[in-house]
Amino acid sequence: MREPESYYSAMGSYAYLPLERVVFGQPAVPAVAEEVTRIGARRVFVVCSRSLSRNTAVIREMANALGPKYAGLFDECVAHTPWPSVIAAADAVRAADPDLILTVGGGTPIDTVKILQICLAHGAKRVEDLDTLRAATRPSPVRQVAVPTTLSGAEFSNLGGGTDPRTRIKHSFTGTDIGPRSVILDPAITLHTPEWLWLSTGIRGVDHAVEALCSVDAHPYCDGLALHALRLFAEGLPRTKAAPEDLAARLLCQQASWLAASTIARVNYGASHGIGHALGATADVPHGHTSCIMLPHVLRYNEPATVAKQKLIAEALGKLGAAAADAVSDLVRALGQPATLREAGVKREQLAAVAAAAIKNRWVLANPRPIRSAADVMRLLEAAW
Repeated sequence: MREPESYYSAMGSYAYLPLERVVFGQPAVPAVAEEVTRIGARRVFVVCSRSLSRNTAVIREMANALGPKYAGLFDECVAHTPWPSVIAAADAVRAADPDLILTVGGGTPIDTVKILQICLAHGAKRVEDLDTLRAATRPSPVRQVAVPTTLSGAEFSNLGGGTDPRTRIKHSFTGTDIGPRSVILDPAITLHTPEWLWLSTGIRGVDHAVEALCSVDAHPYCDGLALHALRLFAEGLPRTKAAPEDLAARLLCQQASWLAASTIARVNYGASHGIGHALGATADVPHGHTSCIMLPHVLRYNEPATVAKQKLIAEALGKLGAAAADAVSDLVRALGQPATLREAGVKREQLAAVAAAAIKNRWVLANPRPIRSAADVMRLLEAAW
């Protein structure tokens, strides 16, 4: 299969989000206070990870800085964003009646807030209400400001993933204004993030960039974002592995995540993301680890359809002349992250269920080299196992 002479389709679009500004390299607590004042919020409700609120002073310091504007806390977010946790968070927000949500943490709390915003807009109060509610058609009654602590990039999209616990399938939810109103990137606050989570979500960011470049509907704007993201990740991630307290390197990684995640839902991704969704929902594999494991295999599978783009990927990762899959694999190994599904705790008997779920995923179906059956997915999973 030959890649077309032109990288790009004749038509396309890029929809900008209602993201007003990104504040970077500043301490989070005063930056939050300043942003709340700029927006004019009077009641600020905090959503965060349990580990941040209970094991660090970060949330307490933010609450103190907010003073009488602090309206409450929800810290019961659950990995892979199961729908009952979203409903619980929505209930807590309704009870507090804030005019702004401050979200502190990684992709889980940020996606939780995105979906609860849709719940609030449409009056969803039960898990069953989410069955047919995939896209908001009404404005969100309350926006969020995000202070991310990982490199998942959820703060730079209006797409939230949530898992239906009845089927263990992850579904996408979207809405024009469910993404943050502003984002605050403070490298110091990420020192609380476990190393495995920081580095693996960095590879998730690499995955955003790689699959944007190789997308069936790639375009020059996203390509520019993705290529420079890869350059920054290639520099920043190994530096943070070698020296975890290198704040300059951490900020490089945050800026790389900003660039890479700005392609989320702006072009179609491929099988690494799609299979990753199934692995998370079915086998509880963290999304950072799904990218560490699946991306090299998907790159090898897609190589006949994306030859020219893969050369650019390898070059951006500092591996001119190497295979893109090998460049990613080398980075994963250098960061000490799992390279096989076995290392991530996936049982062989789970693979069939993962394949059955993955073949229904829209990004698996949009893969640049077609994947037509669960058997095709199974071959990739077997190679990765």
